[in-house]
Amino acid sequence: MIWIIIIVVIVLLILGYVALYNGLQTAKVYTEESWSQIDVQLKRRNDLIPNLVETTKGYAKHEKETFAKVVELRNQMVQLPADAHEEKMEVSNQLSGTLKSIFALAESYPDLKANQEFTKLMEELTNTENKIAYSRQLFNSSAASYNQKLMTFPSNMVAKAHGLEKVNYLEVPAEEKIAPKVSFE
Repeated sequence: MIWIIIIVVIVLLILGYVALYNGLQTAKVYTEESWSQIDVQLKRRNDLIPNLVETTKGYAKHEKETFAKVVELRNQMVQLPADAHEEKMEVSNQLSGTLKSIFALAESYPDLKANQEFTKLMEELTNTENKIAYSRQLFNSSAASYNQKLMTFPSNMVAKAHGLEKVNYLEVPAEEKIAPKVSFE
């Protein structure tokens, strides 16, 4: 009878270990999948940018520096390795800031603002920027869930045994945290 109890306890411990390991792996897969969603949206934005630049160039010929910066950042983004998450987010943040300059051009050029192709591209890029923001939130939520499992007992012991490491959150650049100054003068 004692041997049966010992065997049952060993089987339960093994099943518990397997359940903890599988839970960690599931959380890791969700985190990787949520990063993949960011990558999909970044690719979508990178595909839209050349069309926006070409459409806008005809209206704002003297804005060459802005266009050159957008193209340069887009090319940097495309050349980064797939696992360079932090570098991609840094370039992505710079690209978002530069795209805002192109969006602002529409205010200076009424003909550009009226151009249906430009308007359509602006809407697509705006939607894509919103999807990128949502995907970043999803990634951070997935990373939080995964990191929580890495830190809580008993899954932290299983994580250490398998060398699983914490995932860094995506952070908002410091300059974007500064509240804009609004003046009605």
